[in-house]
Amino acid sequence: MKEARYFYVPDAAQQTELPPDECSHAVRVLRLTTGDELFLMDGVGNYYRAQVTSASSHHCGYEILETLPQQPQWQGIVHLAIAPTKMMDRMEWMTEKITEIGIDELSFLDCQFSERRIVKLPRIEKIVVSAVKQSHKAWMPVLHEMTPFKTFIRQPRSGRKYIAHCYEEIPRSYLFDELRKPSDDADATVLIGPEGDFSIDEVRQAIEAGYTSVHLGTSRLRTETAGLSAVMMIQLAKEVKSE
Repeated sequence: MKEARYFYVPDAAQQTELPPDECSHAVRVLRLTTGDELFLMDGVGNYYRAQVTSASSHHCGYEILETLPQQPQWQGIVHLAIAPTKMMDRMEWMTEKITEIGIDELSFLDCQFSERRIVKLPRIEKIVVSAVKQSHKAWMPVLHEMTPFKTFIRQPRSGRKYIAHCYEEIPRSYLFDELRKPSDDADATVLIGPEGDFSIDEVRQAIEAGYTSVHLGTSRLRTETAGLSAVMMIQLAKEVKSE
């Protein structure tokens, strides 16, 4: 049995051809030809079973055979807001993994101790698309431009909000314990600081803005590992609650 081939096609129901990048992969890499079956993902909750109607080096036409609406794999919005590392490849690795695990929104924070203040989203978007296809996610995560820390914490945000930090002089709870507490709102936003952590003033500002002070365990984690751990804890806590 052939493995199902998935392609990301925004507005797939209104289109008849794969986008250029997807066309190149379908025709040049996978060698799809007229009559071959493929699955399309529109990024907003639908799969489509389709068939190739034409294939050339620059065009890959398709016909939709069946629409397959998907159910969300988890409840609520999972939002990670993180200060990117100086070495962007570490953020790219994290982005791939959290997409595979399951996330709805990813924001980049410009903090007092940030080592990187510019993020090129097109490269991140390509990584997200690839990870969505690999993990068969029906919804495409939303990526947000770099945002100043103070601006981010002042923005209206539903659900539970957490800031993870390493300051022992500020009371902290274990994030996983907080996530397991009963709540009527399934949305969760977690802030992760740069390699030098948030400044202590930033932590206090976030707490004043309604964020709960948390830690991620006893180990000292790299920024990208902390981001991955936070997303994993959210998903695990959701699974525990659904049992």
